[in-house]
Amino acid sequence: MANSLYCSCFFISLLFVIPAENIVAAFQGSQKTVFAISKTPSDAQIFLEALEQGLGGVVLKVEDAEAVLDLKEYFDRRNEVSNLLSLTKATVTRVDVAGMGDRVCVDLCSLMRPGEGLLVGSFARGLFLVHSECLESNYIASRPFRVNAGPVHAYVLVPGGKTCYLSELKSGKEVIVVDQKGQQRTAIVGRVKIESRPLILVEAKGSDNQTYYSLILQNAETVALISPCQGNGGKKAAIPVTSLKVGDEVLLRVQGGARHTGIEIQEFIMEN
Repeated sequence: MANSLYCSCFFISLLFVIPAENIVAAFQGSQKTVFAISKTPSDAQIFLEALEQGLGGVVLKVEDAEAVLDLKEYFDRRNEVSNLLSLTKATVTRVDVAGMGDRVCVDLCSLMRPGEGLLVGSFARGLFLVHSECLESNYIASRPFRVNAGPVHAYVLVPGGKTCYLSELKSGKEVIVVDQKGQQRTAIVGRVKIESRPLILVEAKGSDNQTYYSLILQNAETVALISPCQGNGGKKAAIPVTSLKVGDEVLLRVQGGARHTGIEIQEFIMEN
């Protein structure tokens, strides 16, 4: 009985990614726990993500307390994605052609599934769930890594409950990918593409029937918002903006509107 409960711990010093992956593969399913000794937070992150499963833990061997805080921030972000985001229904009240403008395509280093996208809005108080281009289309090949997210001024949700402007995104930054149920995960931006395109304005009314939210998107068949339905009964979970009409329901993330450098703050704000 004692032997069946016995668990061995190994502490190893790793310098490369492949050895860490080999060790994860070799010890998976065993009762042994392997800890890596790391000298930087970035190395620790690599070891904790090796083969998606990661080593049992890390020992951070540093003299600077800032490195410990950096690693804590990584764990906070990792824990954040296990929480469901609260999404609410909003009813479309207006769909208008808006002329030309600079829109942003966000290409990720991850593939997205049907029902997933990015939370984007003209105002931080309400972010629309914009669908990825993962669906098949008669007009263009599927691009499951891409979200045609909106114009350069729009907010997008990023880790830590923060927002940033779409124009601020660049290769290596992280964004939050969300699905219809509010399940979230982080993804790395691989490329940002800004081009001048015809735009469309979408306005929606919240569940309180008093607060209005808006978003501007490229006026194209491949750009879609996500509805609360799950694709049953002949209804589509993704509604192209070219088919969007007054009365349609879409998903929205309602949050505090006042922001300073993307961080929510408590102050009076009025935006229209």
